[in-house]
Amino acid sequence: MKIEAVDWFYLSMPEVQDIADGSQDALLVRVQAGGLEGWGECEAAPLVSIASWCCPMSHAACKPLRDSVLGQRIDDPADIARIGRLVREQSLDLLQTPHTLSGIDIALWDLLGRRLGEPVWRLLGYPRAHPKTPYAFSLFGDTPHETHAKALRVRTAGYRAAKFGWGPYGHGGAAEDAAHVRAAREGLGEDAALMVDAGTVWGDDPAPARERLAALREARVLWLEEPFVSGALEAYAALSREAAPVKLAGGEGCHSVHMARHLLNYGALGFVQIDAGRIGGITPAKAVADLAAARGVTYVNHTFTSHLALSASLQPYAGLAEHTLCEYPVEASPVAVAIAATPLRPDAQGYVHAPEGPGLGVTVHPARIRPYLVEAELRVGGHVLYRTPDL
Repeated sequence: MKIEAVDWFYLSMPEVQDIADGSQDALLVRVQAGGLEGWGECEAAPLVSIASWCCPMSHAACKPLRDSVLGQRIDDPADIARIGRLVREQSLDLLQTPHTLSGIDIALWDLLGRRLGEPVWRLLGYPRAHPKTPYAFSLFGDTPHETHAKALRVRTAGYRAAKFGWGPYGHGGAAEDAAHVRAAREGLGEDAALMVDAGTVWGDDPAPARERLAALREARVLWLEEPFVSGALEAYAALSREAAPVKLAGGEGCHSVHMARHLLNYGALGFVQIDAGRIGGITPAKAVADLAAARGVTYVNHTFTSHLALSASLQPYAGLAEHTLCEYPVEASPVAVAIAATPLRPDAQGYVHAPEGPGLGVTVHPARIRPYLVEAELRVGGHVLYRTPDL
């Protein structure tokens, strides 16, 4: 079958606040071929990504992504990999390419799984999908008291693991950050796993991160996530040598397998976190999961938006039995909640499972997302390059 149409839907909350919540808007992609459709989601600025799909060609290595996708055959997993290679070759100089390709790749896997009647994880070669322990991710509160209250809510909801991050962490003194970490531990209780996300706040400077290690050890934090930007390999390696038993986590900012490989080879990570909506989709995320397993590094998904994105992020490591943690969105905005009509709920034992249904196993109902649809039009030289399509 051939790819007949690729439609983009820009969704947003009525007001987007200046906070570290990536679920306030969304970009969904619908791919149609052979009378079927598949859905994907990009973790990216919607209008910029739409522009990369349809912008005029600048030169031979700076073509719109549509030139590499529309009309292509999609019959088996090898076709998805082939299309991805073509996109990267022909849109090499469009820096938004990995973000936009992510949604396309995810939608192609969803479509192919629906055509073949198989879940994506089985098409990836896994004989079974292993249960994952979801960890709730919450932003640190403005005060330690608010952080404590959030942790209590997470504990009451039954989560056995939680991560707190961003907010004020790293922007004040080490003593203030220690108070937040203690509050999180006290609210969660002694038995729950606790992780901390610094949100790249220290750039490439290990010194302020070192000042936080004692408090992290005292609170028995499992990992410190993204103390530095993804490319600060020397800083990651240096802090990792000093942080034990706290491990370092990172990788959500990786836009390619090569970036993730560098972090694995030179950053001394204990956990690598890949966002299928950023790295280029499920295809490269699976390659990183294979690399991590071979190097003894634990693979973890990065997901803070919808359950469509959650399902996509689970597929690359669904069959890795020893890689058991799963980031689970608990503070998603109403627009993110509306995307998936069939959310992935924890089972009676508290585990999350990659769906057994065909494709991603998640249904997108137009009526649920229509209230958040943003009408947009991209026009160049009097020609309309994009107009919000019909749902």
